[in-house]
Amino acid sequence: MNIKDQIETLRKELHRHNHNYYILNQPEISDKEFDLMMKELEKLEKEHPEYYDPVSPSLRVGSDLSKAFEHVVHNIPMMSLSNSYSVEEVDEWFDRVKRALGDEPFKIVGELKFDGTSISITYKKGKLVRAVTRGDGTQGDDVTANVKTIRSVPLQLQPGDWPEEFEIRGEILMPWEVFEKLNAERAYNEEPLFANPRNAASGTLKMQDSREVAKRHLDARFYYLLSDKLPFDNHYDNLEAARSWGFKVSKEMRLLESLENVNDFVAYWDVHRKELPVATDGLVFKINSLRQQLNLGYTAKSPRWAIAFKFNPERACTPLRFVSFETGRMGIVTPVANLEPVLLSGTTVKRASLHNDDIIQELDIHEGDWLYVEKGGEIIPKITGVDKSKRKEDSHKITFVTCCPECGTPLRRIYGDAAWCCPNHYGCRPQITGKIEHFCARRMMNIDGIGEETAELLFSAGLVERIADLYDLTKEKLERLERIGEKSAQRILDGIAASKLVPFERVIYALSIPNVGETTAKRLASYVKSMERLLSMSETDLTNVPDVGPIIAKSIFEYLSDPICLDNIRRLKEAGVQMSLSEDKLLPGGDALNGKTIVISGTFTHHSRDEYKDLIEREGGKNSGSISKKTSFVLAGENMGPSKKEKCEKMGIPMVSEDEFLKMLNK
Repeated sequence: MNIKDQIETLRKELHRHNHNYYILNQPEISDKEFDLMMKELEKLEKEHPEYYDPVSPSLRVGSDLSKAFEHVVHNIPMMSLSNSYSVEEVDEWFDRVKRALGDEPFKIVGELKFDGTSISITYKKGKLVRAVTRGDGTQGDDVTANVKTIRSVPLQLQPGDWPEEFEIRGEILMPWEVFEKLNAERAYNEEPLFANPRNAASGTLKMQDSREVAKRHLDARFYYLLSDKLPFDNHYDNLEAARSWGFKVSKEMRLLESLENVNDFVAYWDVHRKELPVATDGLVFKINSLRQQLNLGYTAKSPRWAIAFKFNPERACTPLRFVSFETGRMGIVTPVANLEPVLLSGTTVKRASLHNDDIIQELDIHEGDWLYVEKGGEIIPKITGVDKSKRKEDSHKITFVTCCPECGTPLRRIYGDAAWCCPNHYGCRPQITGKIEHFCARRMMNIDGIGEETAELLFSAGLVERIADLYDLTKEKLERLERIGEKSAQRILDGIAASKLVPFERVIYALSIPNVGETTAKRLASYVKSMERLLSMSETDLTNVPDVGPIIAKSIFEYLSDPICLDNIRRLKEAGVQMSLSEDKLLPGGDALNGKTIVISGTFTHHSRDEYKDLIEREGGKNSGSISKKTSFVLAGENMGPSKKEKCEKMGIPMVSEDEFLKMLNK
């Protein structure tokens, strides 16, 4: 057998085994055998690039090439469905359909409404050629490279009577099990947690490195087939055909012949959806006949032949064990309901924030009460009520603490807010360690090796009480600490040294100024240019900063009037931390692009896409993500998407190369 035949045979076999494992759930070989076949294919493909195939199973691992997503216009808009929230509303829809179709009988397809991110995939001659997100319904992002890494999405179809070209729509999902592992990893790495599997799937699908997408183990379910030459004249049989071609179509799909069947379908899944391995937030009902769908037509926003039924948020009632009061980084004390564990939306809930004293009073919570907990698909649980019928007669009402649970300082009510705050900002343990942890986090100073535990350790040992103390750490001091060896100590010191190059706007964010988040920190840095200027500003001056109102201005002014904060800033400056904008950002902007709207497409050699976006704005131009009549020109890099190139040619919009663009600006 020659090399080409070897490669083709391996590809064919691997496609078949992928289908058996991920779609049929009937593997024929072990994981080890599969991996050996894959390694052999990868080796042969590397040695013989002339036999490249864009849908080779080896592409499942993804690529490290970073690229922006091209916008693609949907041939048929991806409309949203009308939502219903009760069985009565579904019944009313059924009656409307019945009246519209006269005496003609009709059948309904009942499906689960999977809670993920919508996708539309085009196949030609049995091969995947393009995958596009829903976007705004009219156009979406081309995420083909990322979708190719999802093993339940076929790259090459199984033998069948599939049309030469067709589009199939579905939902990209993150299974509960994968979601839990991902959030556990993010918690360990001190990264923000995803609120739910839908957000996690959507965020993953937009990642620039498809190798990272491959590691996330996304899944897919498909629910609609579009083509000029469909195999059947009805929705149900078309999806069954798609299943035979290799697509993961929900096994829970049912053909329903009466309103009674529809209501039974709702009643069954309102209970049993909790047993599913992926998130769902409702059901979808569609008229089965494509001819009848066409006759029923569309409203301005949605098809008349389909309706979505949304489940009520998942709710459970569980006993309250106790309420704990926890002091955060900014001194705000938050009451937390500690509950008897209860399963909701695929996860076990043990704790739920009660937010503030007003919520406790409004809910009238007593010791030992049975509390209603909801998630509604979200991971952050919420206490929504009390079952007072189960309340013990002698139970005491929960009252908010009057002193900080950590340091004992009397609490103060924040003016105009429901929160109570500990004013001992520089002597209260969780406030100090929280500020250290925040300062070192990735989006702030990015000091590797210092998270929650290490911040606590450094504070307990008396080494770091103010963030400026970090710059006095030495290897000898660190190595004396428990759990910190030579390598860990060096990693921390390297991170501290590197933090001296962190831009000024991130330094402002890292300081933990009340009410100053990442965006406000950027606005401040851009306006004041230096810490020296910021320190000289009055409260009134600060209100002139874009997006800084009186409350934020007051917070900044009070922070910068505190002697401890001023000393901290002085020491950070002496340590070499950036206290002004970098020279390139201080250079005056030009007007070479004044009034021009520019679209960036492709990859570049001299600067990153973000740098070009900054440059365009500094020169008076406006960035846009899509080509329109208002586009002045496209900054075209390597690998510019063919759809954008074609659109430019049709609309007569100039495509400017990277070198031409820099020459235009005399850069």
